[in-house]
Amino acid sequence: MTDQPNYIARIREKVGHEPIFLNFAGGIICNEHNEVLLQRRGDSDSWGFPGGAMELGESAEETAIREIFEETGLTVSIERLIGVYTKYTNQYSNGDRAQTITFCFECRPVNGELTVDNLETLELRYFSVDQLPPLFTEQHQDAFDDWVSGKYGVYR
Repeated sequence: MTDQPNYIARIREKVGHEPIFLNFAGGIICNEHNEVLLQRRGDSDSWGFPGGAMELGESAEETAIREIFEETGLTVSIERLIGVYTKYTNQYSNGDRAQTITFCFECRPVNGELTVDNLETLELRYFSVDQLPPLFTEQHQDAFDDWVSGKYGVYR
């Protein structure tokens, strides 16, 4: 596998800030009180579900498991696919533009302890389903809305 930041950097060396496709995977994790785990992100100081960019040679499921562990300290099992969210664009603070494709899974914590690295993750907190703060992207909000509505296998 290629180190993802180097992969993206190599692509960006060729295309500059032009729009590219970026693939992400992550998940909605609930605790035993049916509260949802959110990550306050270091790159935007806003709340979202843990997850991140796919590496070359990795499946969406492998990405979600790896990224959730890296960002939270939790090992999770993938319970089911909530959806694939594809028609979204993002412009990053450095000027890079991308159409982002996100695979969002319903996940169950298996073991581990919540761990904050103060870089990618500034804070981790469980929230009641009816008291979530604003989420940092429309993709995350759409995935949450689908999950709360009991919709699975969504694609948009």
